[in-house]
Amino acid sequence: MRAPRKKSLRQSPPTMLSARLNGHVTIEPRTAGDIVARFDGMSLALGQFSSAAAARARELNTGLPLASLASPRKTVDKEVDLLVRRLAARGLLEFRLVQPGLGRGRNERDLVIIEPQAADYWPHMAQLRDTDTLVLSRFAYLRRRAEDMVLESPRARALFRICDPTIAAALASLAAPQQIKQLRRAAGFPGAELLALLLDCEILFKIRAKDESLRTAEGDEHLVLWDFHDLLFHTRSTEGRHANPLGGTYLYAEALAPLPAVRPSWPGEKIDLRKFPSPPAEAKRQAASLLRERHSTRDFDVQQPITLGELAHFLDSTTRVQSTFTDPSGDGEPPLTFAPRPYPSGGGSYELELYLAVDTCEGLARGLYHYDAGEHTLTAIDVRPQDVETILRQAQYAMNASAPPQIVITITARFGRVAWKYSSLAYSLILKDVGVLMQTLYLMATDMGLGGCAIGSTNIDVFEKMTGIKFHIEGPVGVFALGRGAKSDTSGR
Repeated sequence: MRAPRKKSLRQSPPTMLSARLNGHVTIEPRTAGDIVARFDGMSLALGQFSSAAAARARELNTGLPLASLASPRKTVDKEVDLLVRRLAARGLLEFRLVQPGLGRGRNERDLVIIEPQAADYWPHMAQLRDTDTLVLSRFAYLRRRAEDMVLESPRARALFRICDPTIAAALASLAAPQQIKQLRRAAGFPGAELLALLLDCEILFKIRAKDESLRTAEGDEHLVLWDFHDLLFHTRSTEGRHANPLGGTYLYAEALAPLPAVRPSWPGEKIDLRKFPSPPAEAKRQAASLLRERHSTRDFDVQQPITLGELAHFLDSTTRVQSTFTDPSGDGEPPLTFAPRPYPSGGGSYELELYLAVDTCEGLARGLYHYDAGEHTLTAIDVRPQDVETILRQAQYAMNASAPPQIVITITARFGRVAWKYSSLAYSLILKDVGVLMQTLYLMATDMGLGGCAIGSTNIDVFEKMTGIKFHIEGPVGVFALGRGAKSDTSGR
């Protein structure tokens, strides 16, 4: 009797990974050997290179195979590798995974285009074996963008533009864990190279035991607490892990007019509140006066900076822990320890922390500090001077100010403090807490005769690199500039 024939593993067509300039980028060799990149009306000097390297760099218009740079034995290979990495570090490249044809260029078939979302992304092939079991991350999602299908994740440092619909179908099958040797037998197998790139970007991950929970198997214990929509919102509403335009871009200015500053009145009978007189000036509460006097300050007095004593009083009045206690809870809920502070917080979580990038403060050296609200102390954090400069300059740019603020307060959240209890409400509650803390900082600055300004943008990747804390464990959710306002400041909003 003939033994059953084993089903052979499907051999996927060979693929090639190449680098290509983004569509809005051009590079221009100069006669002196300089190469300049031009994009969005700007130019960037990339350094001096030989004429041979400049000639090879022309391939970046269609796709320069990365394999040709893998062996830096030739001087020109080293030069081109340096040029490509400089372009990649500035987010000016994308990477093509192609099936080579009979010749380079028109005969190649794009399978996937990789678009970096972080400035330092470089494609790496994670090590894979046929016995490895892979599954899609619960944070991964496939969506339409214009006429393209893109696969992305808030954890990934790049997104993948899927050019072949059979690849999208094959990847969808990884909603359930599968061994690579099983995937090879399936029609539309996307190739081990693509799986390795997706694994490197944490869009896929490995399962080590059959009975392992998928939620706990992915990432670390802190990632378990995150729901999909919260992590996506956190990464897409901050800087550092996406390449989308940020800030006042006026993207839809030509499509529709801005909404009026004051909502049109509802029809119907109205009650005129102006006929009810306000209390005498002396009877007004101080809080009401502070609310009316509060305004954003974008320029600060360089001759008379804030003092360490003023900063201590400011922090004591706004964020210092007032007491600690443990609620035994008799409703079957686990006991929790609480540390109330002067501002309200959802569920008494008080998950927010303050990190101070100090430019000028009388009595305090320039640097980065963490404010310990329980001990009412500042602790210096060992970071590079240029990292502090980055925070200050980013704040200056965001405020459209003439100089950096005296102090930039980065408000971070210890996400697990809220998510441990509230799950899908967590990030929404955190942002509400940030809002009330911002108002508290504003009112105290006004009361002390200081200036403050809330800043809408923050870079979660810069903070992670400076502190070594993973962005999903503790990360920036707000920024506030503080100092002694310049008398000439009239920004006022």
